[in-house]
Amino acid sequence: SPCQTRRIHASRRACLIARFNFIYAKERLDAEARLRPFVCDMEMVQRIIYIAAVESFRAAKLAFWKIKINVKETLTLCHLAGPTSLEVAVLDYIASHKDLFDVCCSVQEVISAMNMNPKLPCPGEVDFTVISSLIRELCCLAFSMQTVLPPLDIAVGVAGEIFNRTMYYRSCDSDYSAPFVAYHVWPALMENGAVIVKGEVVTKR
Repeated sequence: SPCQTRRIHASRRACLIARFNFIYAKERLDAEARLRPFVCDMEMVQRIIYIAAVESFRAAKLAFWKIKINVKETLTLCHLAGPTSLEVAVLDYIASHKDLFDVCCSVQEVISAMNMNPKLPCPGEVDFTVISSLIRELCCLAFSMQTVLPPLDIAVGVAGEIFNRTMYYRSCDSDYSAPFVAYHVWPALMENGAVIVKGEVVTKR
């Protein structure tokens, strides 16, 4: 029934948001600790993790889009209800068949993208596989976030943007009088253009 479907999606959404918060509070810090033996600059460590988060969402959303097309084609043959119900059926099918998602492939895509990112250290300097467990968790989370209506996503920030207090917290080592973002520590979580969970940035003059 529609009411049951809404309850299921609301429960799934709440679990995904809680997981996003846990990754930020715990697994992000574990990844920082794994990087510190290789990167002495804490700013670079935080930049690496932020870009890993952005690339993980990008890779997972692309994988979801491809899977969704195939599932929709399959379910269309046996689904008799309207287009809205078909959309919900597709999302529920993917949510209950997580093995459709080749997370290992997405992790490799993320690491490859990071290796080619000119803002990060060269591949010979840092092996980004040291944070592959974080990348894997982010890819799985980002993929699952596409199975709720509306989908959850992150805001991709730009260095130098004006600090937005509704979207971000300032990191403790920020210049609190500075109006511009020097770099991003963690992305904000969004739903239909609205901020669900604030991200974290560093502001400097």
